[in-house]
Amino acid sequence: MAPSPPGMPAPATTTAMLDLLLQPLAEPFFVRALLAIVLSGTTCACLGAYVVLRRMAFVSTALTHSILPGVVGALLLGLSPYLGALVAALLTATGAAWLASRKGTSEDSAVGVMLSVMFAGGIALMQQANSWRDFAGLLFGSVVSVGREDLIVIGVTAALVLFGLRVLHKELELASFDEEYAALLGARPALMRAVLLVLVALGAVACVRLVGALLTTALFVIPAATGVLLGRTVPQVMAWGAGCALLGGFGGLYLSYYAPAVPSGAGIVLCCALPYLAARLFAPRR
Repeated sequence: MAPSPPGMPAPATTTAMLDLLLQPLAEPFFVRALLAIVLSGTTCACLGAYVVLRRMAFVSTALTHSILPGVVGALLLGLSPYLGALVAALLTATGAAWLASRKGTSEDSAVGVMLSVMFAGGIALMQQANSWRDFAGLLFGSVVSVGREDLIVIGVTAALVLFGLRVLHKELELASFDEEYAALLGARPALMRAVLLVLVALGAVACVRLVGALLTTALFVIPAATGVLLGRTVPQVMAWGAGCALLGGFGGLYLSYYAPAVPSGAGIVLCCALPYLAARLFAPRR
């Protein structure tokens, strides 16, 4: 048999690579996970653009970590974990806003207090379960646990968040760059900040099954930080961020499939970090 022309891969190698790519697609749970990462990754990347531009990474971390007691409590009571996550995230946002409005308490301190209290409450609730293994997927993500009902919730949540961003994009963009000028134009930056917190809470709810409560914030921050390095406008930041989230999401899912010891959430976050590192090293400085 004649050797392959120079520069052309051997047929056996090509077939093996195609098998590696196509074999997971025969699994229904893997296809559902891919759809989930498309929806949640795009949503979080678009939200993350405003989170990063407004320097709210710590606030988003608090919101995403604070869903832990809500999800655990809902599971213990036999309720929907999404409902528990949403209630916990909104409670954190409301509590932090109330504490920050009191004299002598900065916003960072208020957010830190709520994060500590909610996360400690989640750990206390987890002690009521028979085994911490029951919450491994909740903490670190599990592609196997993404079902049809989860896809519906993620899809509805993504539609609500993206619709909200589309309607309020002018006000959010203006308030992200210059709050004083936005206030003069009637954009109400304080209200836009509150709306953004609610949208982040919704986005966190959509990601909890896929990447887990501990790593959800990474989908808001890492892709958007990559977009900031590569894009010059907010839409460009969103586009680059969405591309990073999808690339990292797909790569993480395949990594988790072929290396079952790696939780899906950890795999997705690690793969999202690779485009960021590449952009950090090679993107032109501005």
